[in-house]
Amino acid sequence: MPFALTDDDVDIHYEVQGDGPPLVLLGGQANNHHWWDGVRPDFAAAFTAVVLDYRGTGDSGKPDTDSYSTRGFADDVLRVLDHLGVDRAHVYGTSMGGRVAQWIAADHPERVDRLVLGCTSPGEPHGVERSADVRRSLAQVDRAASRRALLELMYTPAWIASHDGPFTTLGDPDMPPHARRGHLLASGRHNSWDALPSIGAPTLVVHGTDDVFNPTANAPLIAGRIPGAELHLVPGGRHAYFEEFREVASPLVLEFLSR
Repeated sequence: MPFALTDDDVDIHYEVQGDGPPLVLLGGQANNHHWWDGVRPDFAAAFTAVVLDYRGTGDSGKPDTDSYSTRGFADDVLRVLDHLGVDRAHVYGTSMGGRVAQWIAADHPERVDRLVLGCTSPGEPHGVERSADVRRSLAQVDRAASRRALLELMYTPAWIASHDGPFTTLGDPDMPPHARRGHLLASGRHNSWDALPSIGAPTLVVHGTDDVFNPTANAPLIAGRIPGAELHLVPGGRHAYFEEFREVASPLVLEFLSR
């Protein structure tokens, strides 16, 4: 099982699949590399697809420290690339992974070839936050009810009705409480607004039109801040547009990355 060691001595577990130019796939908050299980073969067919477990998730270290931040996660990703001997890669980040990807591209432009930002946000205070109703639905005391609410934020009713799971985008169930809190704080404190105009990598911004978990209005905000960024909205897509609308989203991203 391969690991990269971070500057603060945390082991970051990663996996590599496929052959071709390197592509890093970054998943959502409090999720491990299984976030990409449903679509990773699409990218491994054309690229060397790298997925990882953020610190606090999966088989990576889970320090009980204040080391959780989207910028810190970006540094962890770079340590994985260093361990692989990869100087430059495409980066595709979704949800919190898109926030992490923003820092990689802004702070380390020499490491990024092409950038894809999916269902993500620039963070507060400039981003569009989810509604109070959505927050309440996720904070229900009944864990089954809150899980159902999250499932419905990720996928359409038709998809849920026709798929039995497992659903791999609903969070890492084995995260310790301190790591879960760390991920929540990391995502909540993200603010890349001032850094976005410095991103020079060719960028594609993708979002589902029906995403209320991370409101779709964030997509044009990000695209408008990054010079030359392209924007594509996936009709009917909710937060997990990349999986449910795989037949649209994967070719879209592959075409962009292969130019």
